[in-house]
Formats: sequence, structure tokens, C-alpha cells
Amino acid sequence: MGDGYVGARTPRREDARLLTGRARYVGNVRLPGQAYAHVIRSPIAHGRLLGCDAKGAWSAEGVLDVIVPSDAAGLRLPCVNLAPGQRLTGYPVLDETIRYAGQPLALVVARTPEAARDAADLVDLELAELPAVVGVERAAAEDAPLLHPDLGTNVVTDFRLGDDDCAAVIEAAPHVVEMTFRMGRVSPHPIEPRGVVADWSGDELTVHISTQAPHHVREHLAEALGLSHDRVRVIAGDTGGGFGAKEHVYPDETLVCLAATRLGRPVAWTEAPGDRLLATLPARAAVHRARLALDHDGRFLALETDVLADLGAHPSNAGASTAAVTATMLPGPYRFERAAVRVRAVVTTTTPTGSYRGFGQPEGTLTRERLIDEAARRLGVDPVELRLRNLLGPDELPCVTRVHQRYDSGDYPRALRTLRDLVEPVVKDDGRRRGIGWSCHVESTGMGPSDDLRAIGVQAGGYETAVLRMEQDASVVVSSGVVGMGQGIETALAQLAADRVGVPLERVRVVLGDTAATPYSSVGSIASRALTLGGGALVQAAARLRDKLVAIAAHRLEAAQEDLEIAGDAVRVKGDPQASVPLRELATSAWRGWDLPPGMPPGLEERVSYDPPGYTYAYGAHAAAVAVDPETGAVEVERYWAVNDAGVLVNPAVVEGQIHGGVAQGLGQALTEDIGYTEEGQPIIDYLLPTTREVPDIQVVLLETPSPITPGGMKGVGEAGTIGPPAAVANAVAAALPEIAGRVTDVPLTPAVVWSLLRDR
Repeated sequence: MGDGYVGARTPRREDARLLTGRARYVGNVRLPGQAYAHVIRSPIAHGRLLGCDAKGAWSAEGVLDVIVPSDAAGLRLPCVNLAPGQRLTGYPVLDETIRYAGQPLALVVARTPEAARDAADLVDLELAELPAVVGVERAAAEDAPLLHPDLGTNVVTDFRLGDDDCAAVIEAAPHVVEMTFRMGRVSPHPIEPRGVVADWSGDELTVHISTQAPHHVREHLAEALGLSHDRVRVIAGDTGGGFGAKEHVYPDETLVCLAATRLGRPVAWTEAPGDRLLATLPARAAVHRARLALDHDGRFLALETDVLADLGAHPSNAGASTAAVTATMLPGPYRFERAAVRVRAVVTTTTPTGSYRGFGQPEGTLTRERLIDEAARRLGVDPVELRLRNLLGPDELPCVTRVHQRYDSGDYPRALRTLRDLVEPVVKDDGRRRGIGWSCHVESTGMGPSDDLRAIGVQAGGYETAVLRMEQDASVVVSSGVVGMGQGIETALAQLAADRVGVPLERVRVVLGDTAATPYSSVGSIASRALTLGGGALVQAAARLRDKLVAIAAHRLEAAQEDLEIAGDAVRVKGDPQASVPLRELATSAWRGWDLPPGMPPGLEERVSYDPPGYTYAYGAHAAAVAVDPETGAVEVERYWAVNDAGVLVNPAVVEGQIHGGVAQGLGQALTEDIGYTEEGQPIIDYLLPTTREVPDIQVVLLETPSPITPGGMKGVGEAGTIGPPAAVANAVAAALPEIAGRVTDVPLTPAVVWSLLRDR
């Protein structure tokens, strides 16, 4: 029977092929006559490409093509997410002005990967170097070298949100905590690197690519290459992780597609492991100066923040919108009388920053939650009690925050109280100092509605479309524009369809990731929206399909529709199993147009586009227990707890897996991950991802407050795990080391950072 699939811990159906070597990754694509590309990247961070002599490469054995800037003149990619007043809205695929080390300068194509790599060394680059500008504060200074001289500044956007009188309220408050926070630049690290195989047939460009948004890629490739959209087909296959880094097409991937059209044969490229820190867009790099004001009773009066966001060399696809999300989510789950944010996004001679799991929300949460803990320390108040005193209650929702976010539903105090009951201090006598840190957050999910996105500068629609079809044998096919990238969406959509139509789960197939076979999706699987939007559309389509089946059966059985139910493999009269029609018989009749109610069209296929009336807002509370070695500064997270509410849980096991993975990434940001740069703008290739040694036992508790917005009540959970850990870990370190608590402001908290704080106290 179909009933009961929603809420079940159904094993992920994707795993069978992923674990047995049958996954459809780009690296597995082999086409007849396939050639291989190698990207030539800039060795300097800032300067001009005065010459690019490819004669040596052309003479090398096996070389088929060399693309230099003059061959790609006019090819540009757009910024999809624009912040208010953003002055750079696109960027060239190849540019003779160099603004970061690793910037693509040329592409070599040869019959083998080795030949392409060897020929690349024969391309003679003539470079004129200019001063590098590393660090957002340095780039924002008036005397900084300019990356885009025509702008007259390195500040790409400067805007404000919130209350004009916020500063006045803070100045008059009895208690004010003021701190400056710095977040390291972190790199998405999907298990499948970026890769593309492009094939030009002379009439159609077929692109196999590791992406979160195949329709997004299709339209941007078509526009860049001057092709009509119907002549570009994009196939995502099994995307081995994305984390935001694969939500758009990159310049190097575009060059591979250009090469395929020039050669008329398939061209393949995979990002080299050593290029990831140079070429795949990082995120998070920001500086926040913030003030929290409280009254005599410890109630929050105002929060004011100045956000300096590092865009890297130019705004990427994400533009400066990551910082805008930081601004809109800074108040979190708390009650503030006033709030104000100033956002400045600045270009530097580093790799452009882009989307990464959490999209600006971990940064805002770190700032807010560290301020709250520091306020609790100074006032001598328990940090949990201070939060409970100021959290919005369920009777206050829905509500609109001081920065214009309409929270939908939830019980924020319940999440924190549940967390408090879980937490147990780790007791050991090993010379290390121990502390527990807390953080609470609200997570913006869903990314819609379309008109709202347009109003805030997003060049995309916020809706999703589901096509649901029952075949003549009563099997069911779901087609959606969202993409599977390891998050379990294929399983979750199948559960929804089986549950809502009323058919066995094994009779449902889900089709994703192919622009020729799936409905249009403007942005794909990003922003914790795949199930919220794709699932919302599917719920509505399933209701229509079910109603049509019941209507046909009612016509056949001469019964009222309200007296019928779908049970097992038939539609039957409630309470009378003998009065029934097999689903297969109904489906066959529907597709043949036999014995249908008057005026009903043949077929059993429903197409629904769901444009949400608003965003959804998930939320959570996190706690970390740490041990700090005062001799070395080393921080160990010994236990971690997370309470999360993502609305209706279609598959709790998938949700828990998402939170576990997100927490691991958040711990990396808190403790180890940071792309450092030399003064000359060269990335320091010493990047430490968390391992099993750094990720402790994680206990997750799931709450369930249905969203009043989404059909089916779901909210997103894809980014939830990443938002809380940096704040929780930093607060735990401050609790363990009260003598330096007020200076625990920057992440990652590496041993060197903590040791220096202790030494300089």
C-alpha cells in the first residue's frame, strides 16, 4: 500500500548504484573520438596578459586546438544573484586583465590528457605584474590598488537594511557588547571534482557536467556561445556533491564547450586536484563589526552590524548576495526592538567567492551568538537562560523581523530547552580546559517566490515544476528539475509520490538531471529548496492525479468519489473490497481513452508548477563540548548535539544524514579550514579538512513543526548542519578559557590562533 511512506526511514534508493560502481559520474563518460582539455591558469594574482604565444603548443604531438583570449572575445557569464546597487553584473570567460592566481588564460585540447598537459607548458605567456590586494580591509582602504579602475573603488556594493535609529538606541542602552569577527575563506570539497564532457553534433551541444542546476547551465552556455536554448542539452547524471560550488557554469567549463563546437568532437575535462583551491569558488571570507545592546534585565534592545564581504576578483554567479543573506538573517530567532546592517562587498586579488552550504548564514550566526555569549559572561547570566529570555515564542509566529524576513512557524524555545536536556559535560582530568558552547539559528530555505526574487535582484524564478505520470501498467514516473547530488532527493520524491498517490514505493521511478527529459528549473538544487519546492509541486500534482483516478473509478463503479479509496493495486469502495477496479485497468483505459467520464481528456499525467507564497524558515539549536590544551592551543570537540526542525520529515534518516554531514563541514570552518594568501596573492596550499579524528559523536534530535506555506509542510534541511557549529565551537572555547573569552572572535580556531591568544592575554 502507498500509505505511510512519508515519515518512514526508507533506505536511499540511490545508494544501490552508488555503492556498486554503477553511478553515472562525468568521469565515467566515454564518447567515440573523445579529446581532452587542459586549462592554463595565471601564475600571478594581478596584472596584464601582454602576449599568449601558442605556436609551440600547436606543434606538439596530439594537439587539436588551443584557445586564447582572442578566440573567446565577447564570451561572458552573468551574475545571477545581484545585491542592491551591485555595479559588476557579469564577467568574461577569458580576460587579458588578471585579477587572481589561477584565473583561466587559455585552453589546450589534445588526443590524450597527458598530451594536453605537456603542450600547455609550451604556451608562452608574457605577463606584466601589478600589486596584489589581499584582505578585505586592505582592499576597502582609499589608497588600495584598484582591480577595476573604471569603478574608481574596490567596493562593488554598499547598502543598508533595518532601522535608521538603531545606533541611537544602542548609545542609550545600559549594556553594550561590541566585537569584531573575522571568518576564514573556506573551500567546498565535493567527492566528485568539477568536470564536463561536451559533444557538438553540428546541430546540438550535449554537455555532461557535474552540476546542481542543469537548466541554469544550459541557458548560460547557450547565451555565451550564441546558441538557441533548444540546441543545448545538459545532463547531470549522479553529481557527487556540490555544496553550492556547482550551482552554475564556470569559465573553464565554458571553454571546454567552446572547444567542442570548434572541433566538432567530444572534449572532456576534469579539474585537477591541485587546482581546486585556485579555481573552485570558495566562500565565507568576511569581517563583521557588531554591537549588541541589552537593558538592565538582559533583554535584547538592538543589534547593529557592519559587514565587509570579500568577493575575490569579481562578483561570481552568486554576486554579493551571500552578504545580503547574512544581513537578512542576522537577528536569528530572537526578539529585537531595533536592528540595522550595513553591507559592503569588496573585490580583492583572490579567487572569486561564491555559494557554499549555508550561504551567508554561518557568518551571521557566529557574530550574533558570540555577542550573546559575551553578554552573558559580562552580566554573569547563564547563556542558555539569556537566550530563552529573548527567543521568539511560538505564539509570536508568524512575524516579520526588523530586516523584513517573515518567519513562518516553529517553537524556538522548545528547541533550546530540548538541547539543554541533552547536553552532558565531559569530565576528565587530563590537564585540558573544558567548556560547552551554544548557538541558535533560523535558516532561510526555499528561495521564493519568483516576484520577490526579482525584487531583490535574483535573475531567476523561484518556482519548481513536477510532472507526474502513471503508465498503463500503473507504474508511476516522477520528473523534476531539481538534482540529486547525494542529498537523497530521489528517495524523498519517490516516498512523496507513493504516499500521496497511494501506490507501492517500488512502483515509482524518479527522473532528474536531464534538460531534455525534465521540466525547467530556474536554479536547481540550491538553498535547501529541492524538497521544499520540488516536493511541494509534486504534492499538488499527486493530488490531481489521485483525483483523476478516483473520478474514473467512480464513473466505472457508479459510485460517489468521496466513497472511494486507493488501496494496494486498486480503487475500491470504502468498506467493500469487492467493489473495486484494478489500477492497471484504470490506467490502461485512461491512456486508451476508453470509458472515461464525459469531458475528461485521456491520459494520466499531471504537470504542476509551484511558486511559493513565501520563504520557509527552518531552525535549530546546537551545542559543542570542547577540550583545549593550554600548552599547545589545540582544540578537540569531544561531543556535539543538534536539535533541528525542518517541518514535515519525509525521511528522518536522510535528514539526520544531512545534519551530520553539515556539522562536519561546520566543524572544519570552526577549527581547521582556511585558504590563506601571501602578500603577493598566492594561495597557501595547506588546507586541512576535518577527518574522523576531528568529528566527534553527534547526537541529533528532530522536531517537526509543519510549514503553513509548503504543500506537504516541508522545510529545507540541506544547509542546517553547517550554520551552528562555528558559533557553538567558538562559544565553547570562550567558556573553557574565560581569561581570553572576549578575544575569541576569529575562525578557524587553529592551535596557533588559540595559543597566540593565551600567550598575549
